[in-house]
Amino acid sequence: MHFAFTEDQIAINEAAREMLIESCTTADLRRLLACGEAFDHQRWQTIIAMGLIGICGPEDNGGLGLGLIDLVGIAEAAGYVALPEPLIDQAGIAAPLLSTLGGGQDWLKRVIGGEIVAIDHPANPYVTDADSAGALILYQGDDLHLVEAADVSLTRVDSFDPFRRLFKVDWAPSDTTRIGRGWGDTAERGAVLAAAQMLGLAQRCIDMAVAYAKDRHQFGKPIGSYQAIKHLLATAQVQVEFARPVVHAAAAELPLGNLASKARAAHAKVAAAAAADIAARTAVQVHGAMGMTWEVDLHFFLKRALALKTAWGTPAENTGTVLTRIATAPIGPAFTFSSEVTPPVESPAR
Repeated sequence: MHFAFTEDQIAINEAAREMLIESCTTADLRRLLACGEAFDHQRWQTIIAMGLIGICGPEDNGGLGLGLIDLVGIAEAAGYVALPEPLIDQAGIAAPLLSTLGGGQDWLKRVIGGEIVAIDHPANPYVTDADSAGALILYQGDDLHLVEAADVSLTRVDSFDPFRRLFKVDWAPSDTTRIGRGWGDTAERGAVLAAAQMLGLAQRCIDMAVAYAKDRHQFGKPIGSYQAIKHLLATAQVQVEFARPVVHAAAAELPLGNLASKARAAHAKVAAAAAADIAARTAVQVHGAMGMTWEVDLHFFLKRALALKTAWGTPAENTGTVLTRIATAPIGPAFTFSSEVTPPVESPAR
């Protein structure tokens, strides 16, 4: 099978990437951190103006009607800059979920217009960005409720990543807040998008380490000229390159909704988390004794990678999904990486 992004997909990804790299610098992250904030309203308005939040929303509600595969490159770019604003959660999770819930259509339009809906999903112990949300999707059993922010009580929980604001939510369900039943593919979407962001984080860590290895001189020449440094960086880059097609395949096959697509999403999360882990650790090592200090911008990307590693399913949970696929469906060259897992009909014996 030949897979390649279309010209339109590439153009959207490149435009978003250029905007994010230009507007979300490490200096900007330090400015927000010094102010105790995790949201840049000017950048958010630019994101809204570009139509990025509605990329997976239905066209009749003001969205672009595109799929997860159209967002995965933007998610990688968001990871590359450690974007504090919830672009990916709103565009790739909140908007598609609201579009499937009968009582959420008004808030779907508002999300596409830039308002925020926070999501309390069983895969995550805490709710992210609840303090900046106008409403929250909460659950009681299989029932989903849309609750206005004024009707909930939030308790802040410390996060390893200062830009991931986590909260416990106290609320009271009612018949008027119930808007639907069942999460659909929300958990898998979250896993794939977290994986895409971790790819971006991993690549940024490698790029920062390469730049430092070129500038840092030891014994009269750049440390990047030493074979040991080259091997460390090459190993990390290979891990990223091997994980990227897994993430892309998971995004492309998610609409199938079968066992193979769920295992793809889990595999993508595991592979991207491993790539981000080795890339971050390698970058810290290349930076030497200063690698773990506050003065080195690397810590922004290390912390985000560690935070996303357990978001939308822990490594153990995702590995369990992959093992279930292996144990319950055919494996081998014709099946393991196929979107179709039904075994072929055997020819009758002669």
